[in-house]
Amino acid sequence: MFRSVFLRKIIIMMVFSLSLSAVLISILFTLASSQTLEIAKENELLERAEAIAYGMGDSAALQEDGSNLDTLLANRNFVGSYVEIYGKDGSLISKSTADSDEDALIMTAADTYLSQNKLSSTGLASDVTVLPKDNLSYKLMIVQVPIRDAGEITGYIALINPMKEVLSIQQELLRVLLIATFVVAGIMLIPIYFITKHLVRPLQKVNLAARSFAQGDFSQRADARANGEIGELANSFNDLADKLSNSISELTVERNRLRGIFDVISEGIVSVDLDLHPVYSNPVITTLFENAKRKNLFTQRLQLIPFDEIWADFQKCISEGTTIERTIDARDSAYQSTIVPTFDNNHKVVGATGFFRDISESEKLEQTRRDYVANVSHELRTPLTALRGLVEPLADGMVHSDADRMRYYGIILHETMRLSRLIDDMLELSRLQARTIAFKTFPFDLNSILSELEAKFTPIMEEASLAFRVEYKKGPCPTVMGNPDRVEQILVILMDNAKKYTAAGGSITITTDLNDKKDTVLVSVVDTGQGIHEYDIDH
Repeated sequence: MFRSVFLRKIIIMMVFSLSLSAVLISILFTLASSQTLEIAKENELLERAEAIAYGMGDSAALQEDGSNLDTLLANRNFVGSYVEIYGKDGSLISKSTADSDEDALIMTAADTYLSQNKLSSTGLASDVTVLPKDNLSYKLMIVQVPIRDAGEITGYIALINPMKEVLSIQQELLRVLLIATFVVAGIMLIPIYFITKHLVRPLQKVNLAARSFAQGDFSQRADARANGEIGELANSFNDLADKLSNSISELTVERNRLRGIFDVISEGIVSVDLDLHPVYSNPVITTLFENAKRKNLFTQRLQLIPFDEIWADFQKCISEGTTIERTIDARDSAYQSTIVPTFDNNHKVVGATGFFRDISESEKLEQTRRDYVANVSHELRTPLTALRGLVEPLADGMVHSDADRMRYYGIILHETMRLSRLIDDMLELSRLQARTIAFKTFPFDLNSILSELEAKFTPIMEEASLAFRVEYKKGPCPTVMGNPDRVEQILVILMDNAKKYTAAGGSITITTDLNDKKDTVLVSVVDTGQGIHEYDIDH
């Protein structure tokens, strides 16, 4: 019934207000009624005292012994008060008897007052005095009037009346007033409850709409039909809801747009919170590191990004609020990472976002460029070395046979033409390494190429103290399909590498082997050098 806090507070406030008003009314009533009742009692006692004094007006009634007053004083119900009668000279004639301790206390207090304040000594026409509480729990009212006979004062009568009756009347009236107040308060709570409940209902609808907003449902609206401030509150809430719904829709569109961009971008993206828990990752990140070696598959973070140093960069980025960049070189892959901090509206770091790119291809292209420069060096140095090896014997007159000189001249011419072709083929080689051009193949004699290589490299190998020969395992090679310049180019590169990594006293052999099943010829360069490192075999 009272689940509404607002309704409960209204009811409590009303009960408190009514209770406070009852207390204030009681205090004010007590103050006001005390004076009113005392005045009424004063008038009553004056009238009674004057009536008694009038009845006692003849002088015979005031005999010195007061024997004719015993009946009057004994009948207290008739008089209604304690009575004292004294002569015009102030001498006590008669007074009411004390039948109990309370009566004795009352008469003692009255005697004490009258002993000093009799009308016979003050000269007043009448006197009304209210004595405060001393030994009694109530006040005393003392009324004095003169007794006249034929217009002459013959004595005085004093009525002493306890204020118990006034106090009792006051308490009874106060009790009735309090009962009436609380009855009215109880009756008033019923319409207050329903009125407050009617006022609370629109607020409850606003609260329900707010709870719906918290759960992501922005279609709810508050009831704006109420009048006054509650209706204005509902209208303001609905305006806020409309603007918030539009803002959320725009943010959702922007988020979906960015997510769409992130999902198709070639870079991997991971966002983390302050505890390094991933809150977003695009699909690319799941396959970006598939070639990287996994260190610990039981760690969720390393399953996503298998590099401890990157997670350390995330922590450093969050703690320092700076951008961290790193390049990771693995055996068969390379990655570049850029981690930037994420700030809130107060420029406080709330997380970090990492962008990761596989630079393996770019690294391979760089390696290809380096290999291209090395190949050009090989290609230019090898024919120049061969020319030198042929020209020097001719210049020294060591070649005596005309046939040998003509053969040397022919080789020199061939190497010169090959140098020219090499210069023309530089750009083509670059395209070949970029895989943008295809080989032109045609039939050629492999044996002639091997013979020319043997003639060119024999003096070079002798100068390097290396044994060199061409070995045909199954006899001369048949005509093959291919590009003779490219075959010679590859063999020259292999021969140069073999010479470079074979120590003096070693041997280098070009071997050929015919595979009848595959209808191919296998040409190999075999040396006794240190061999090719495992890392470079794929190249």
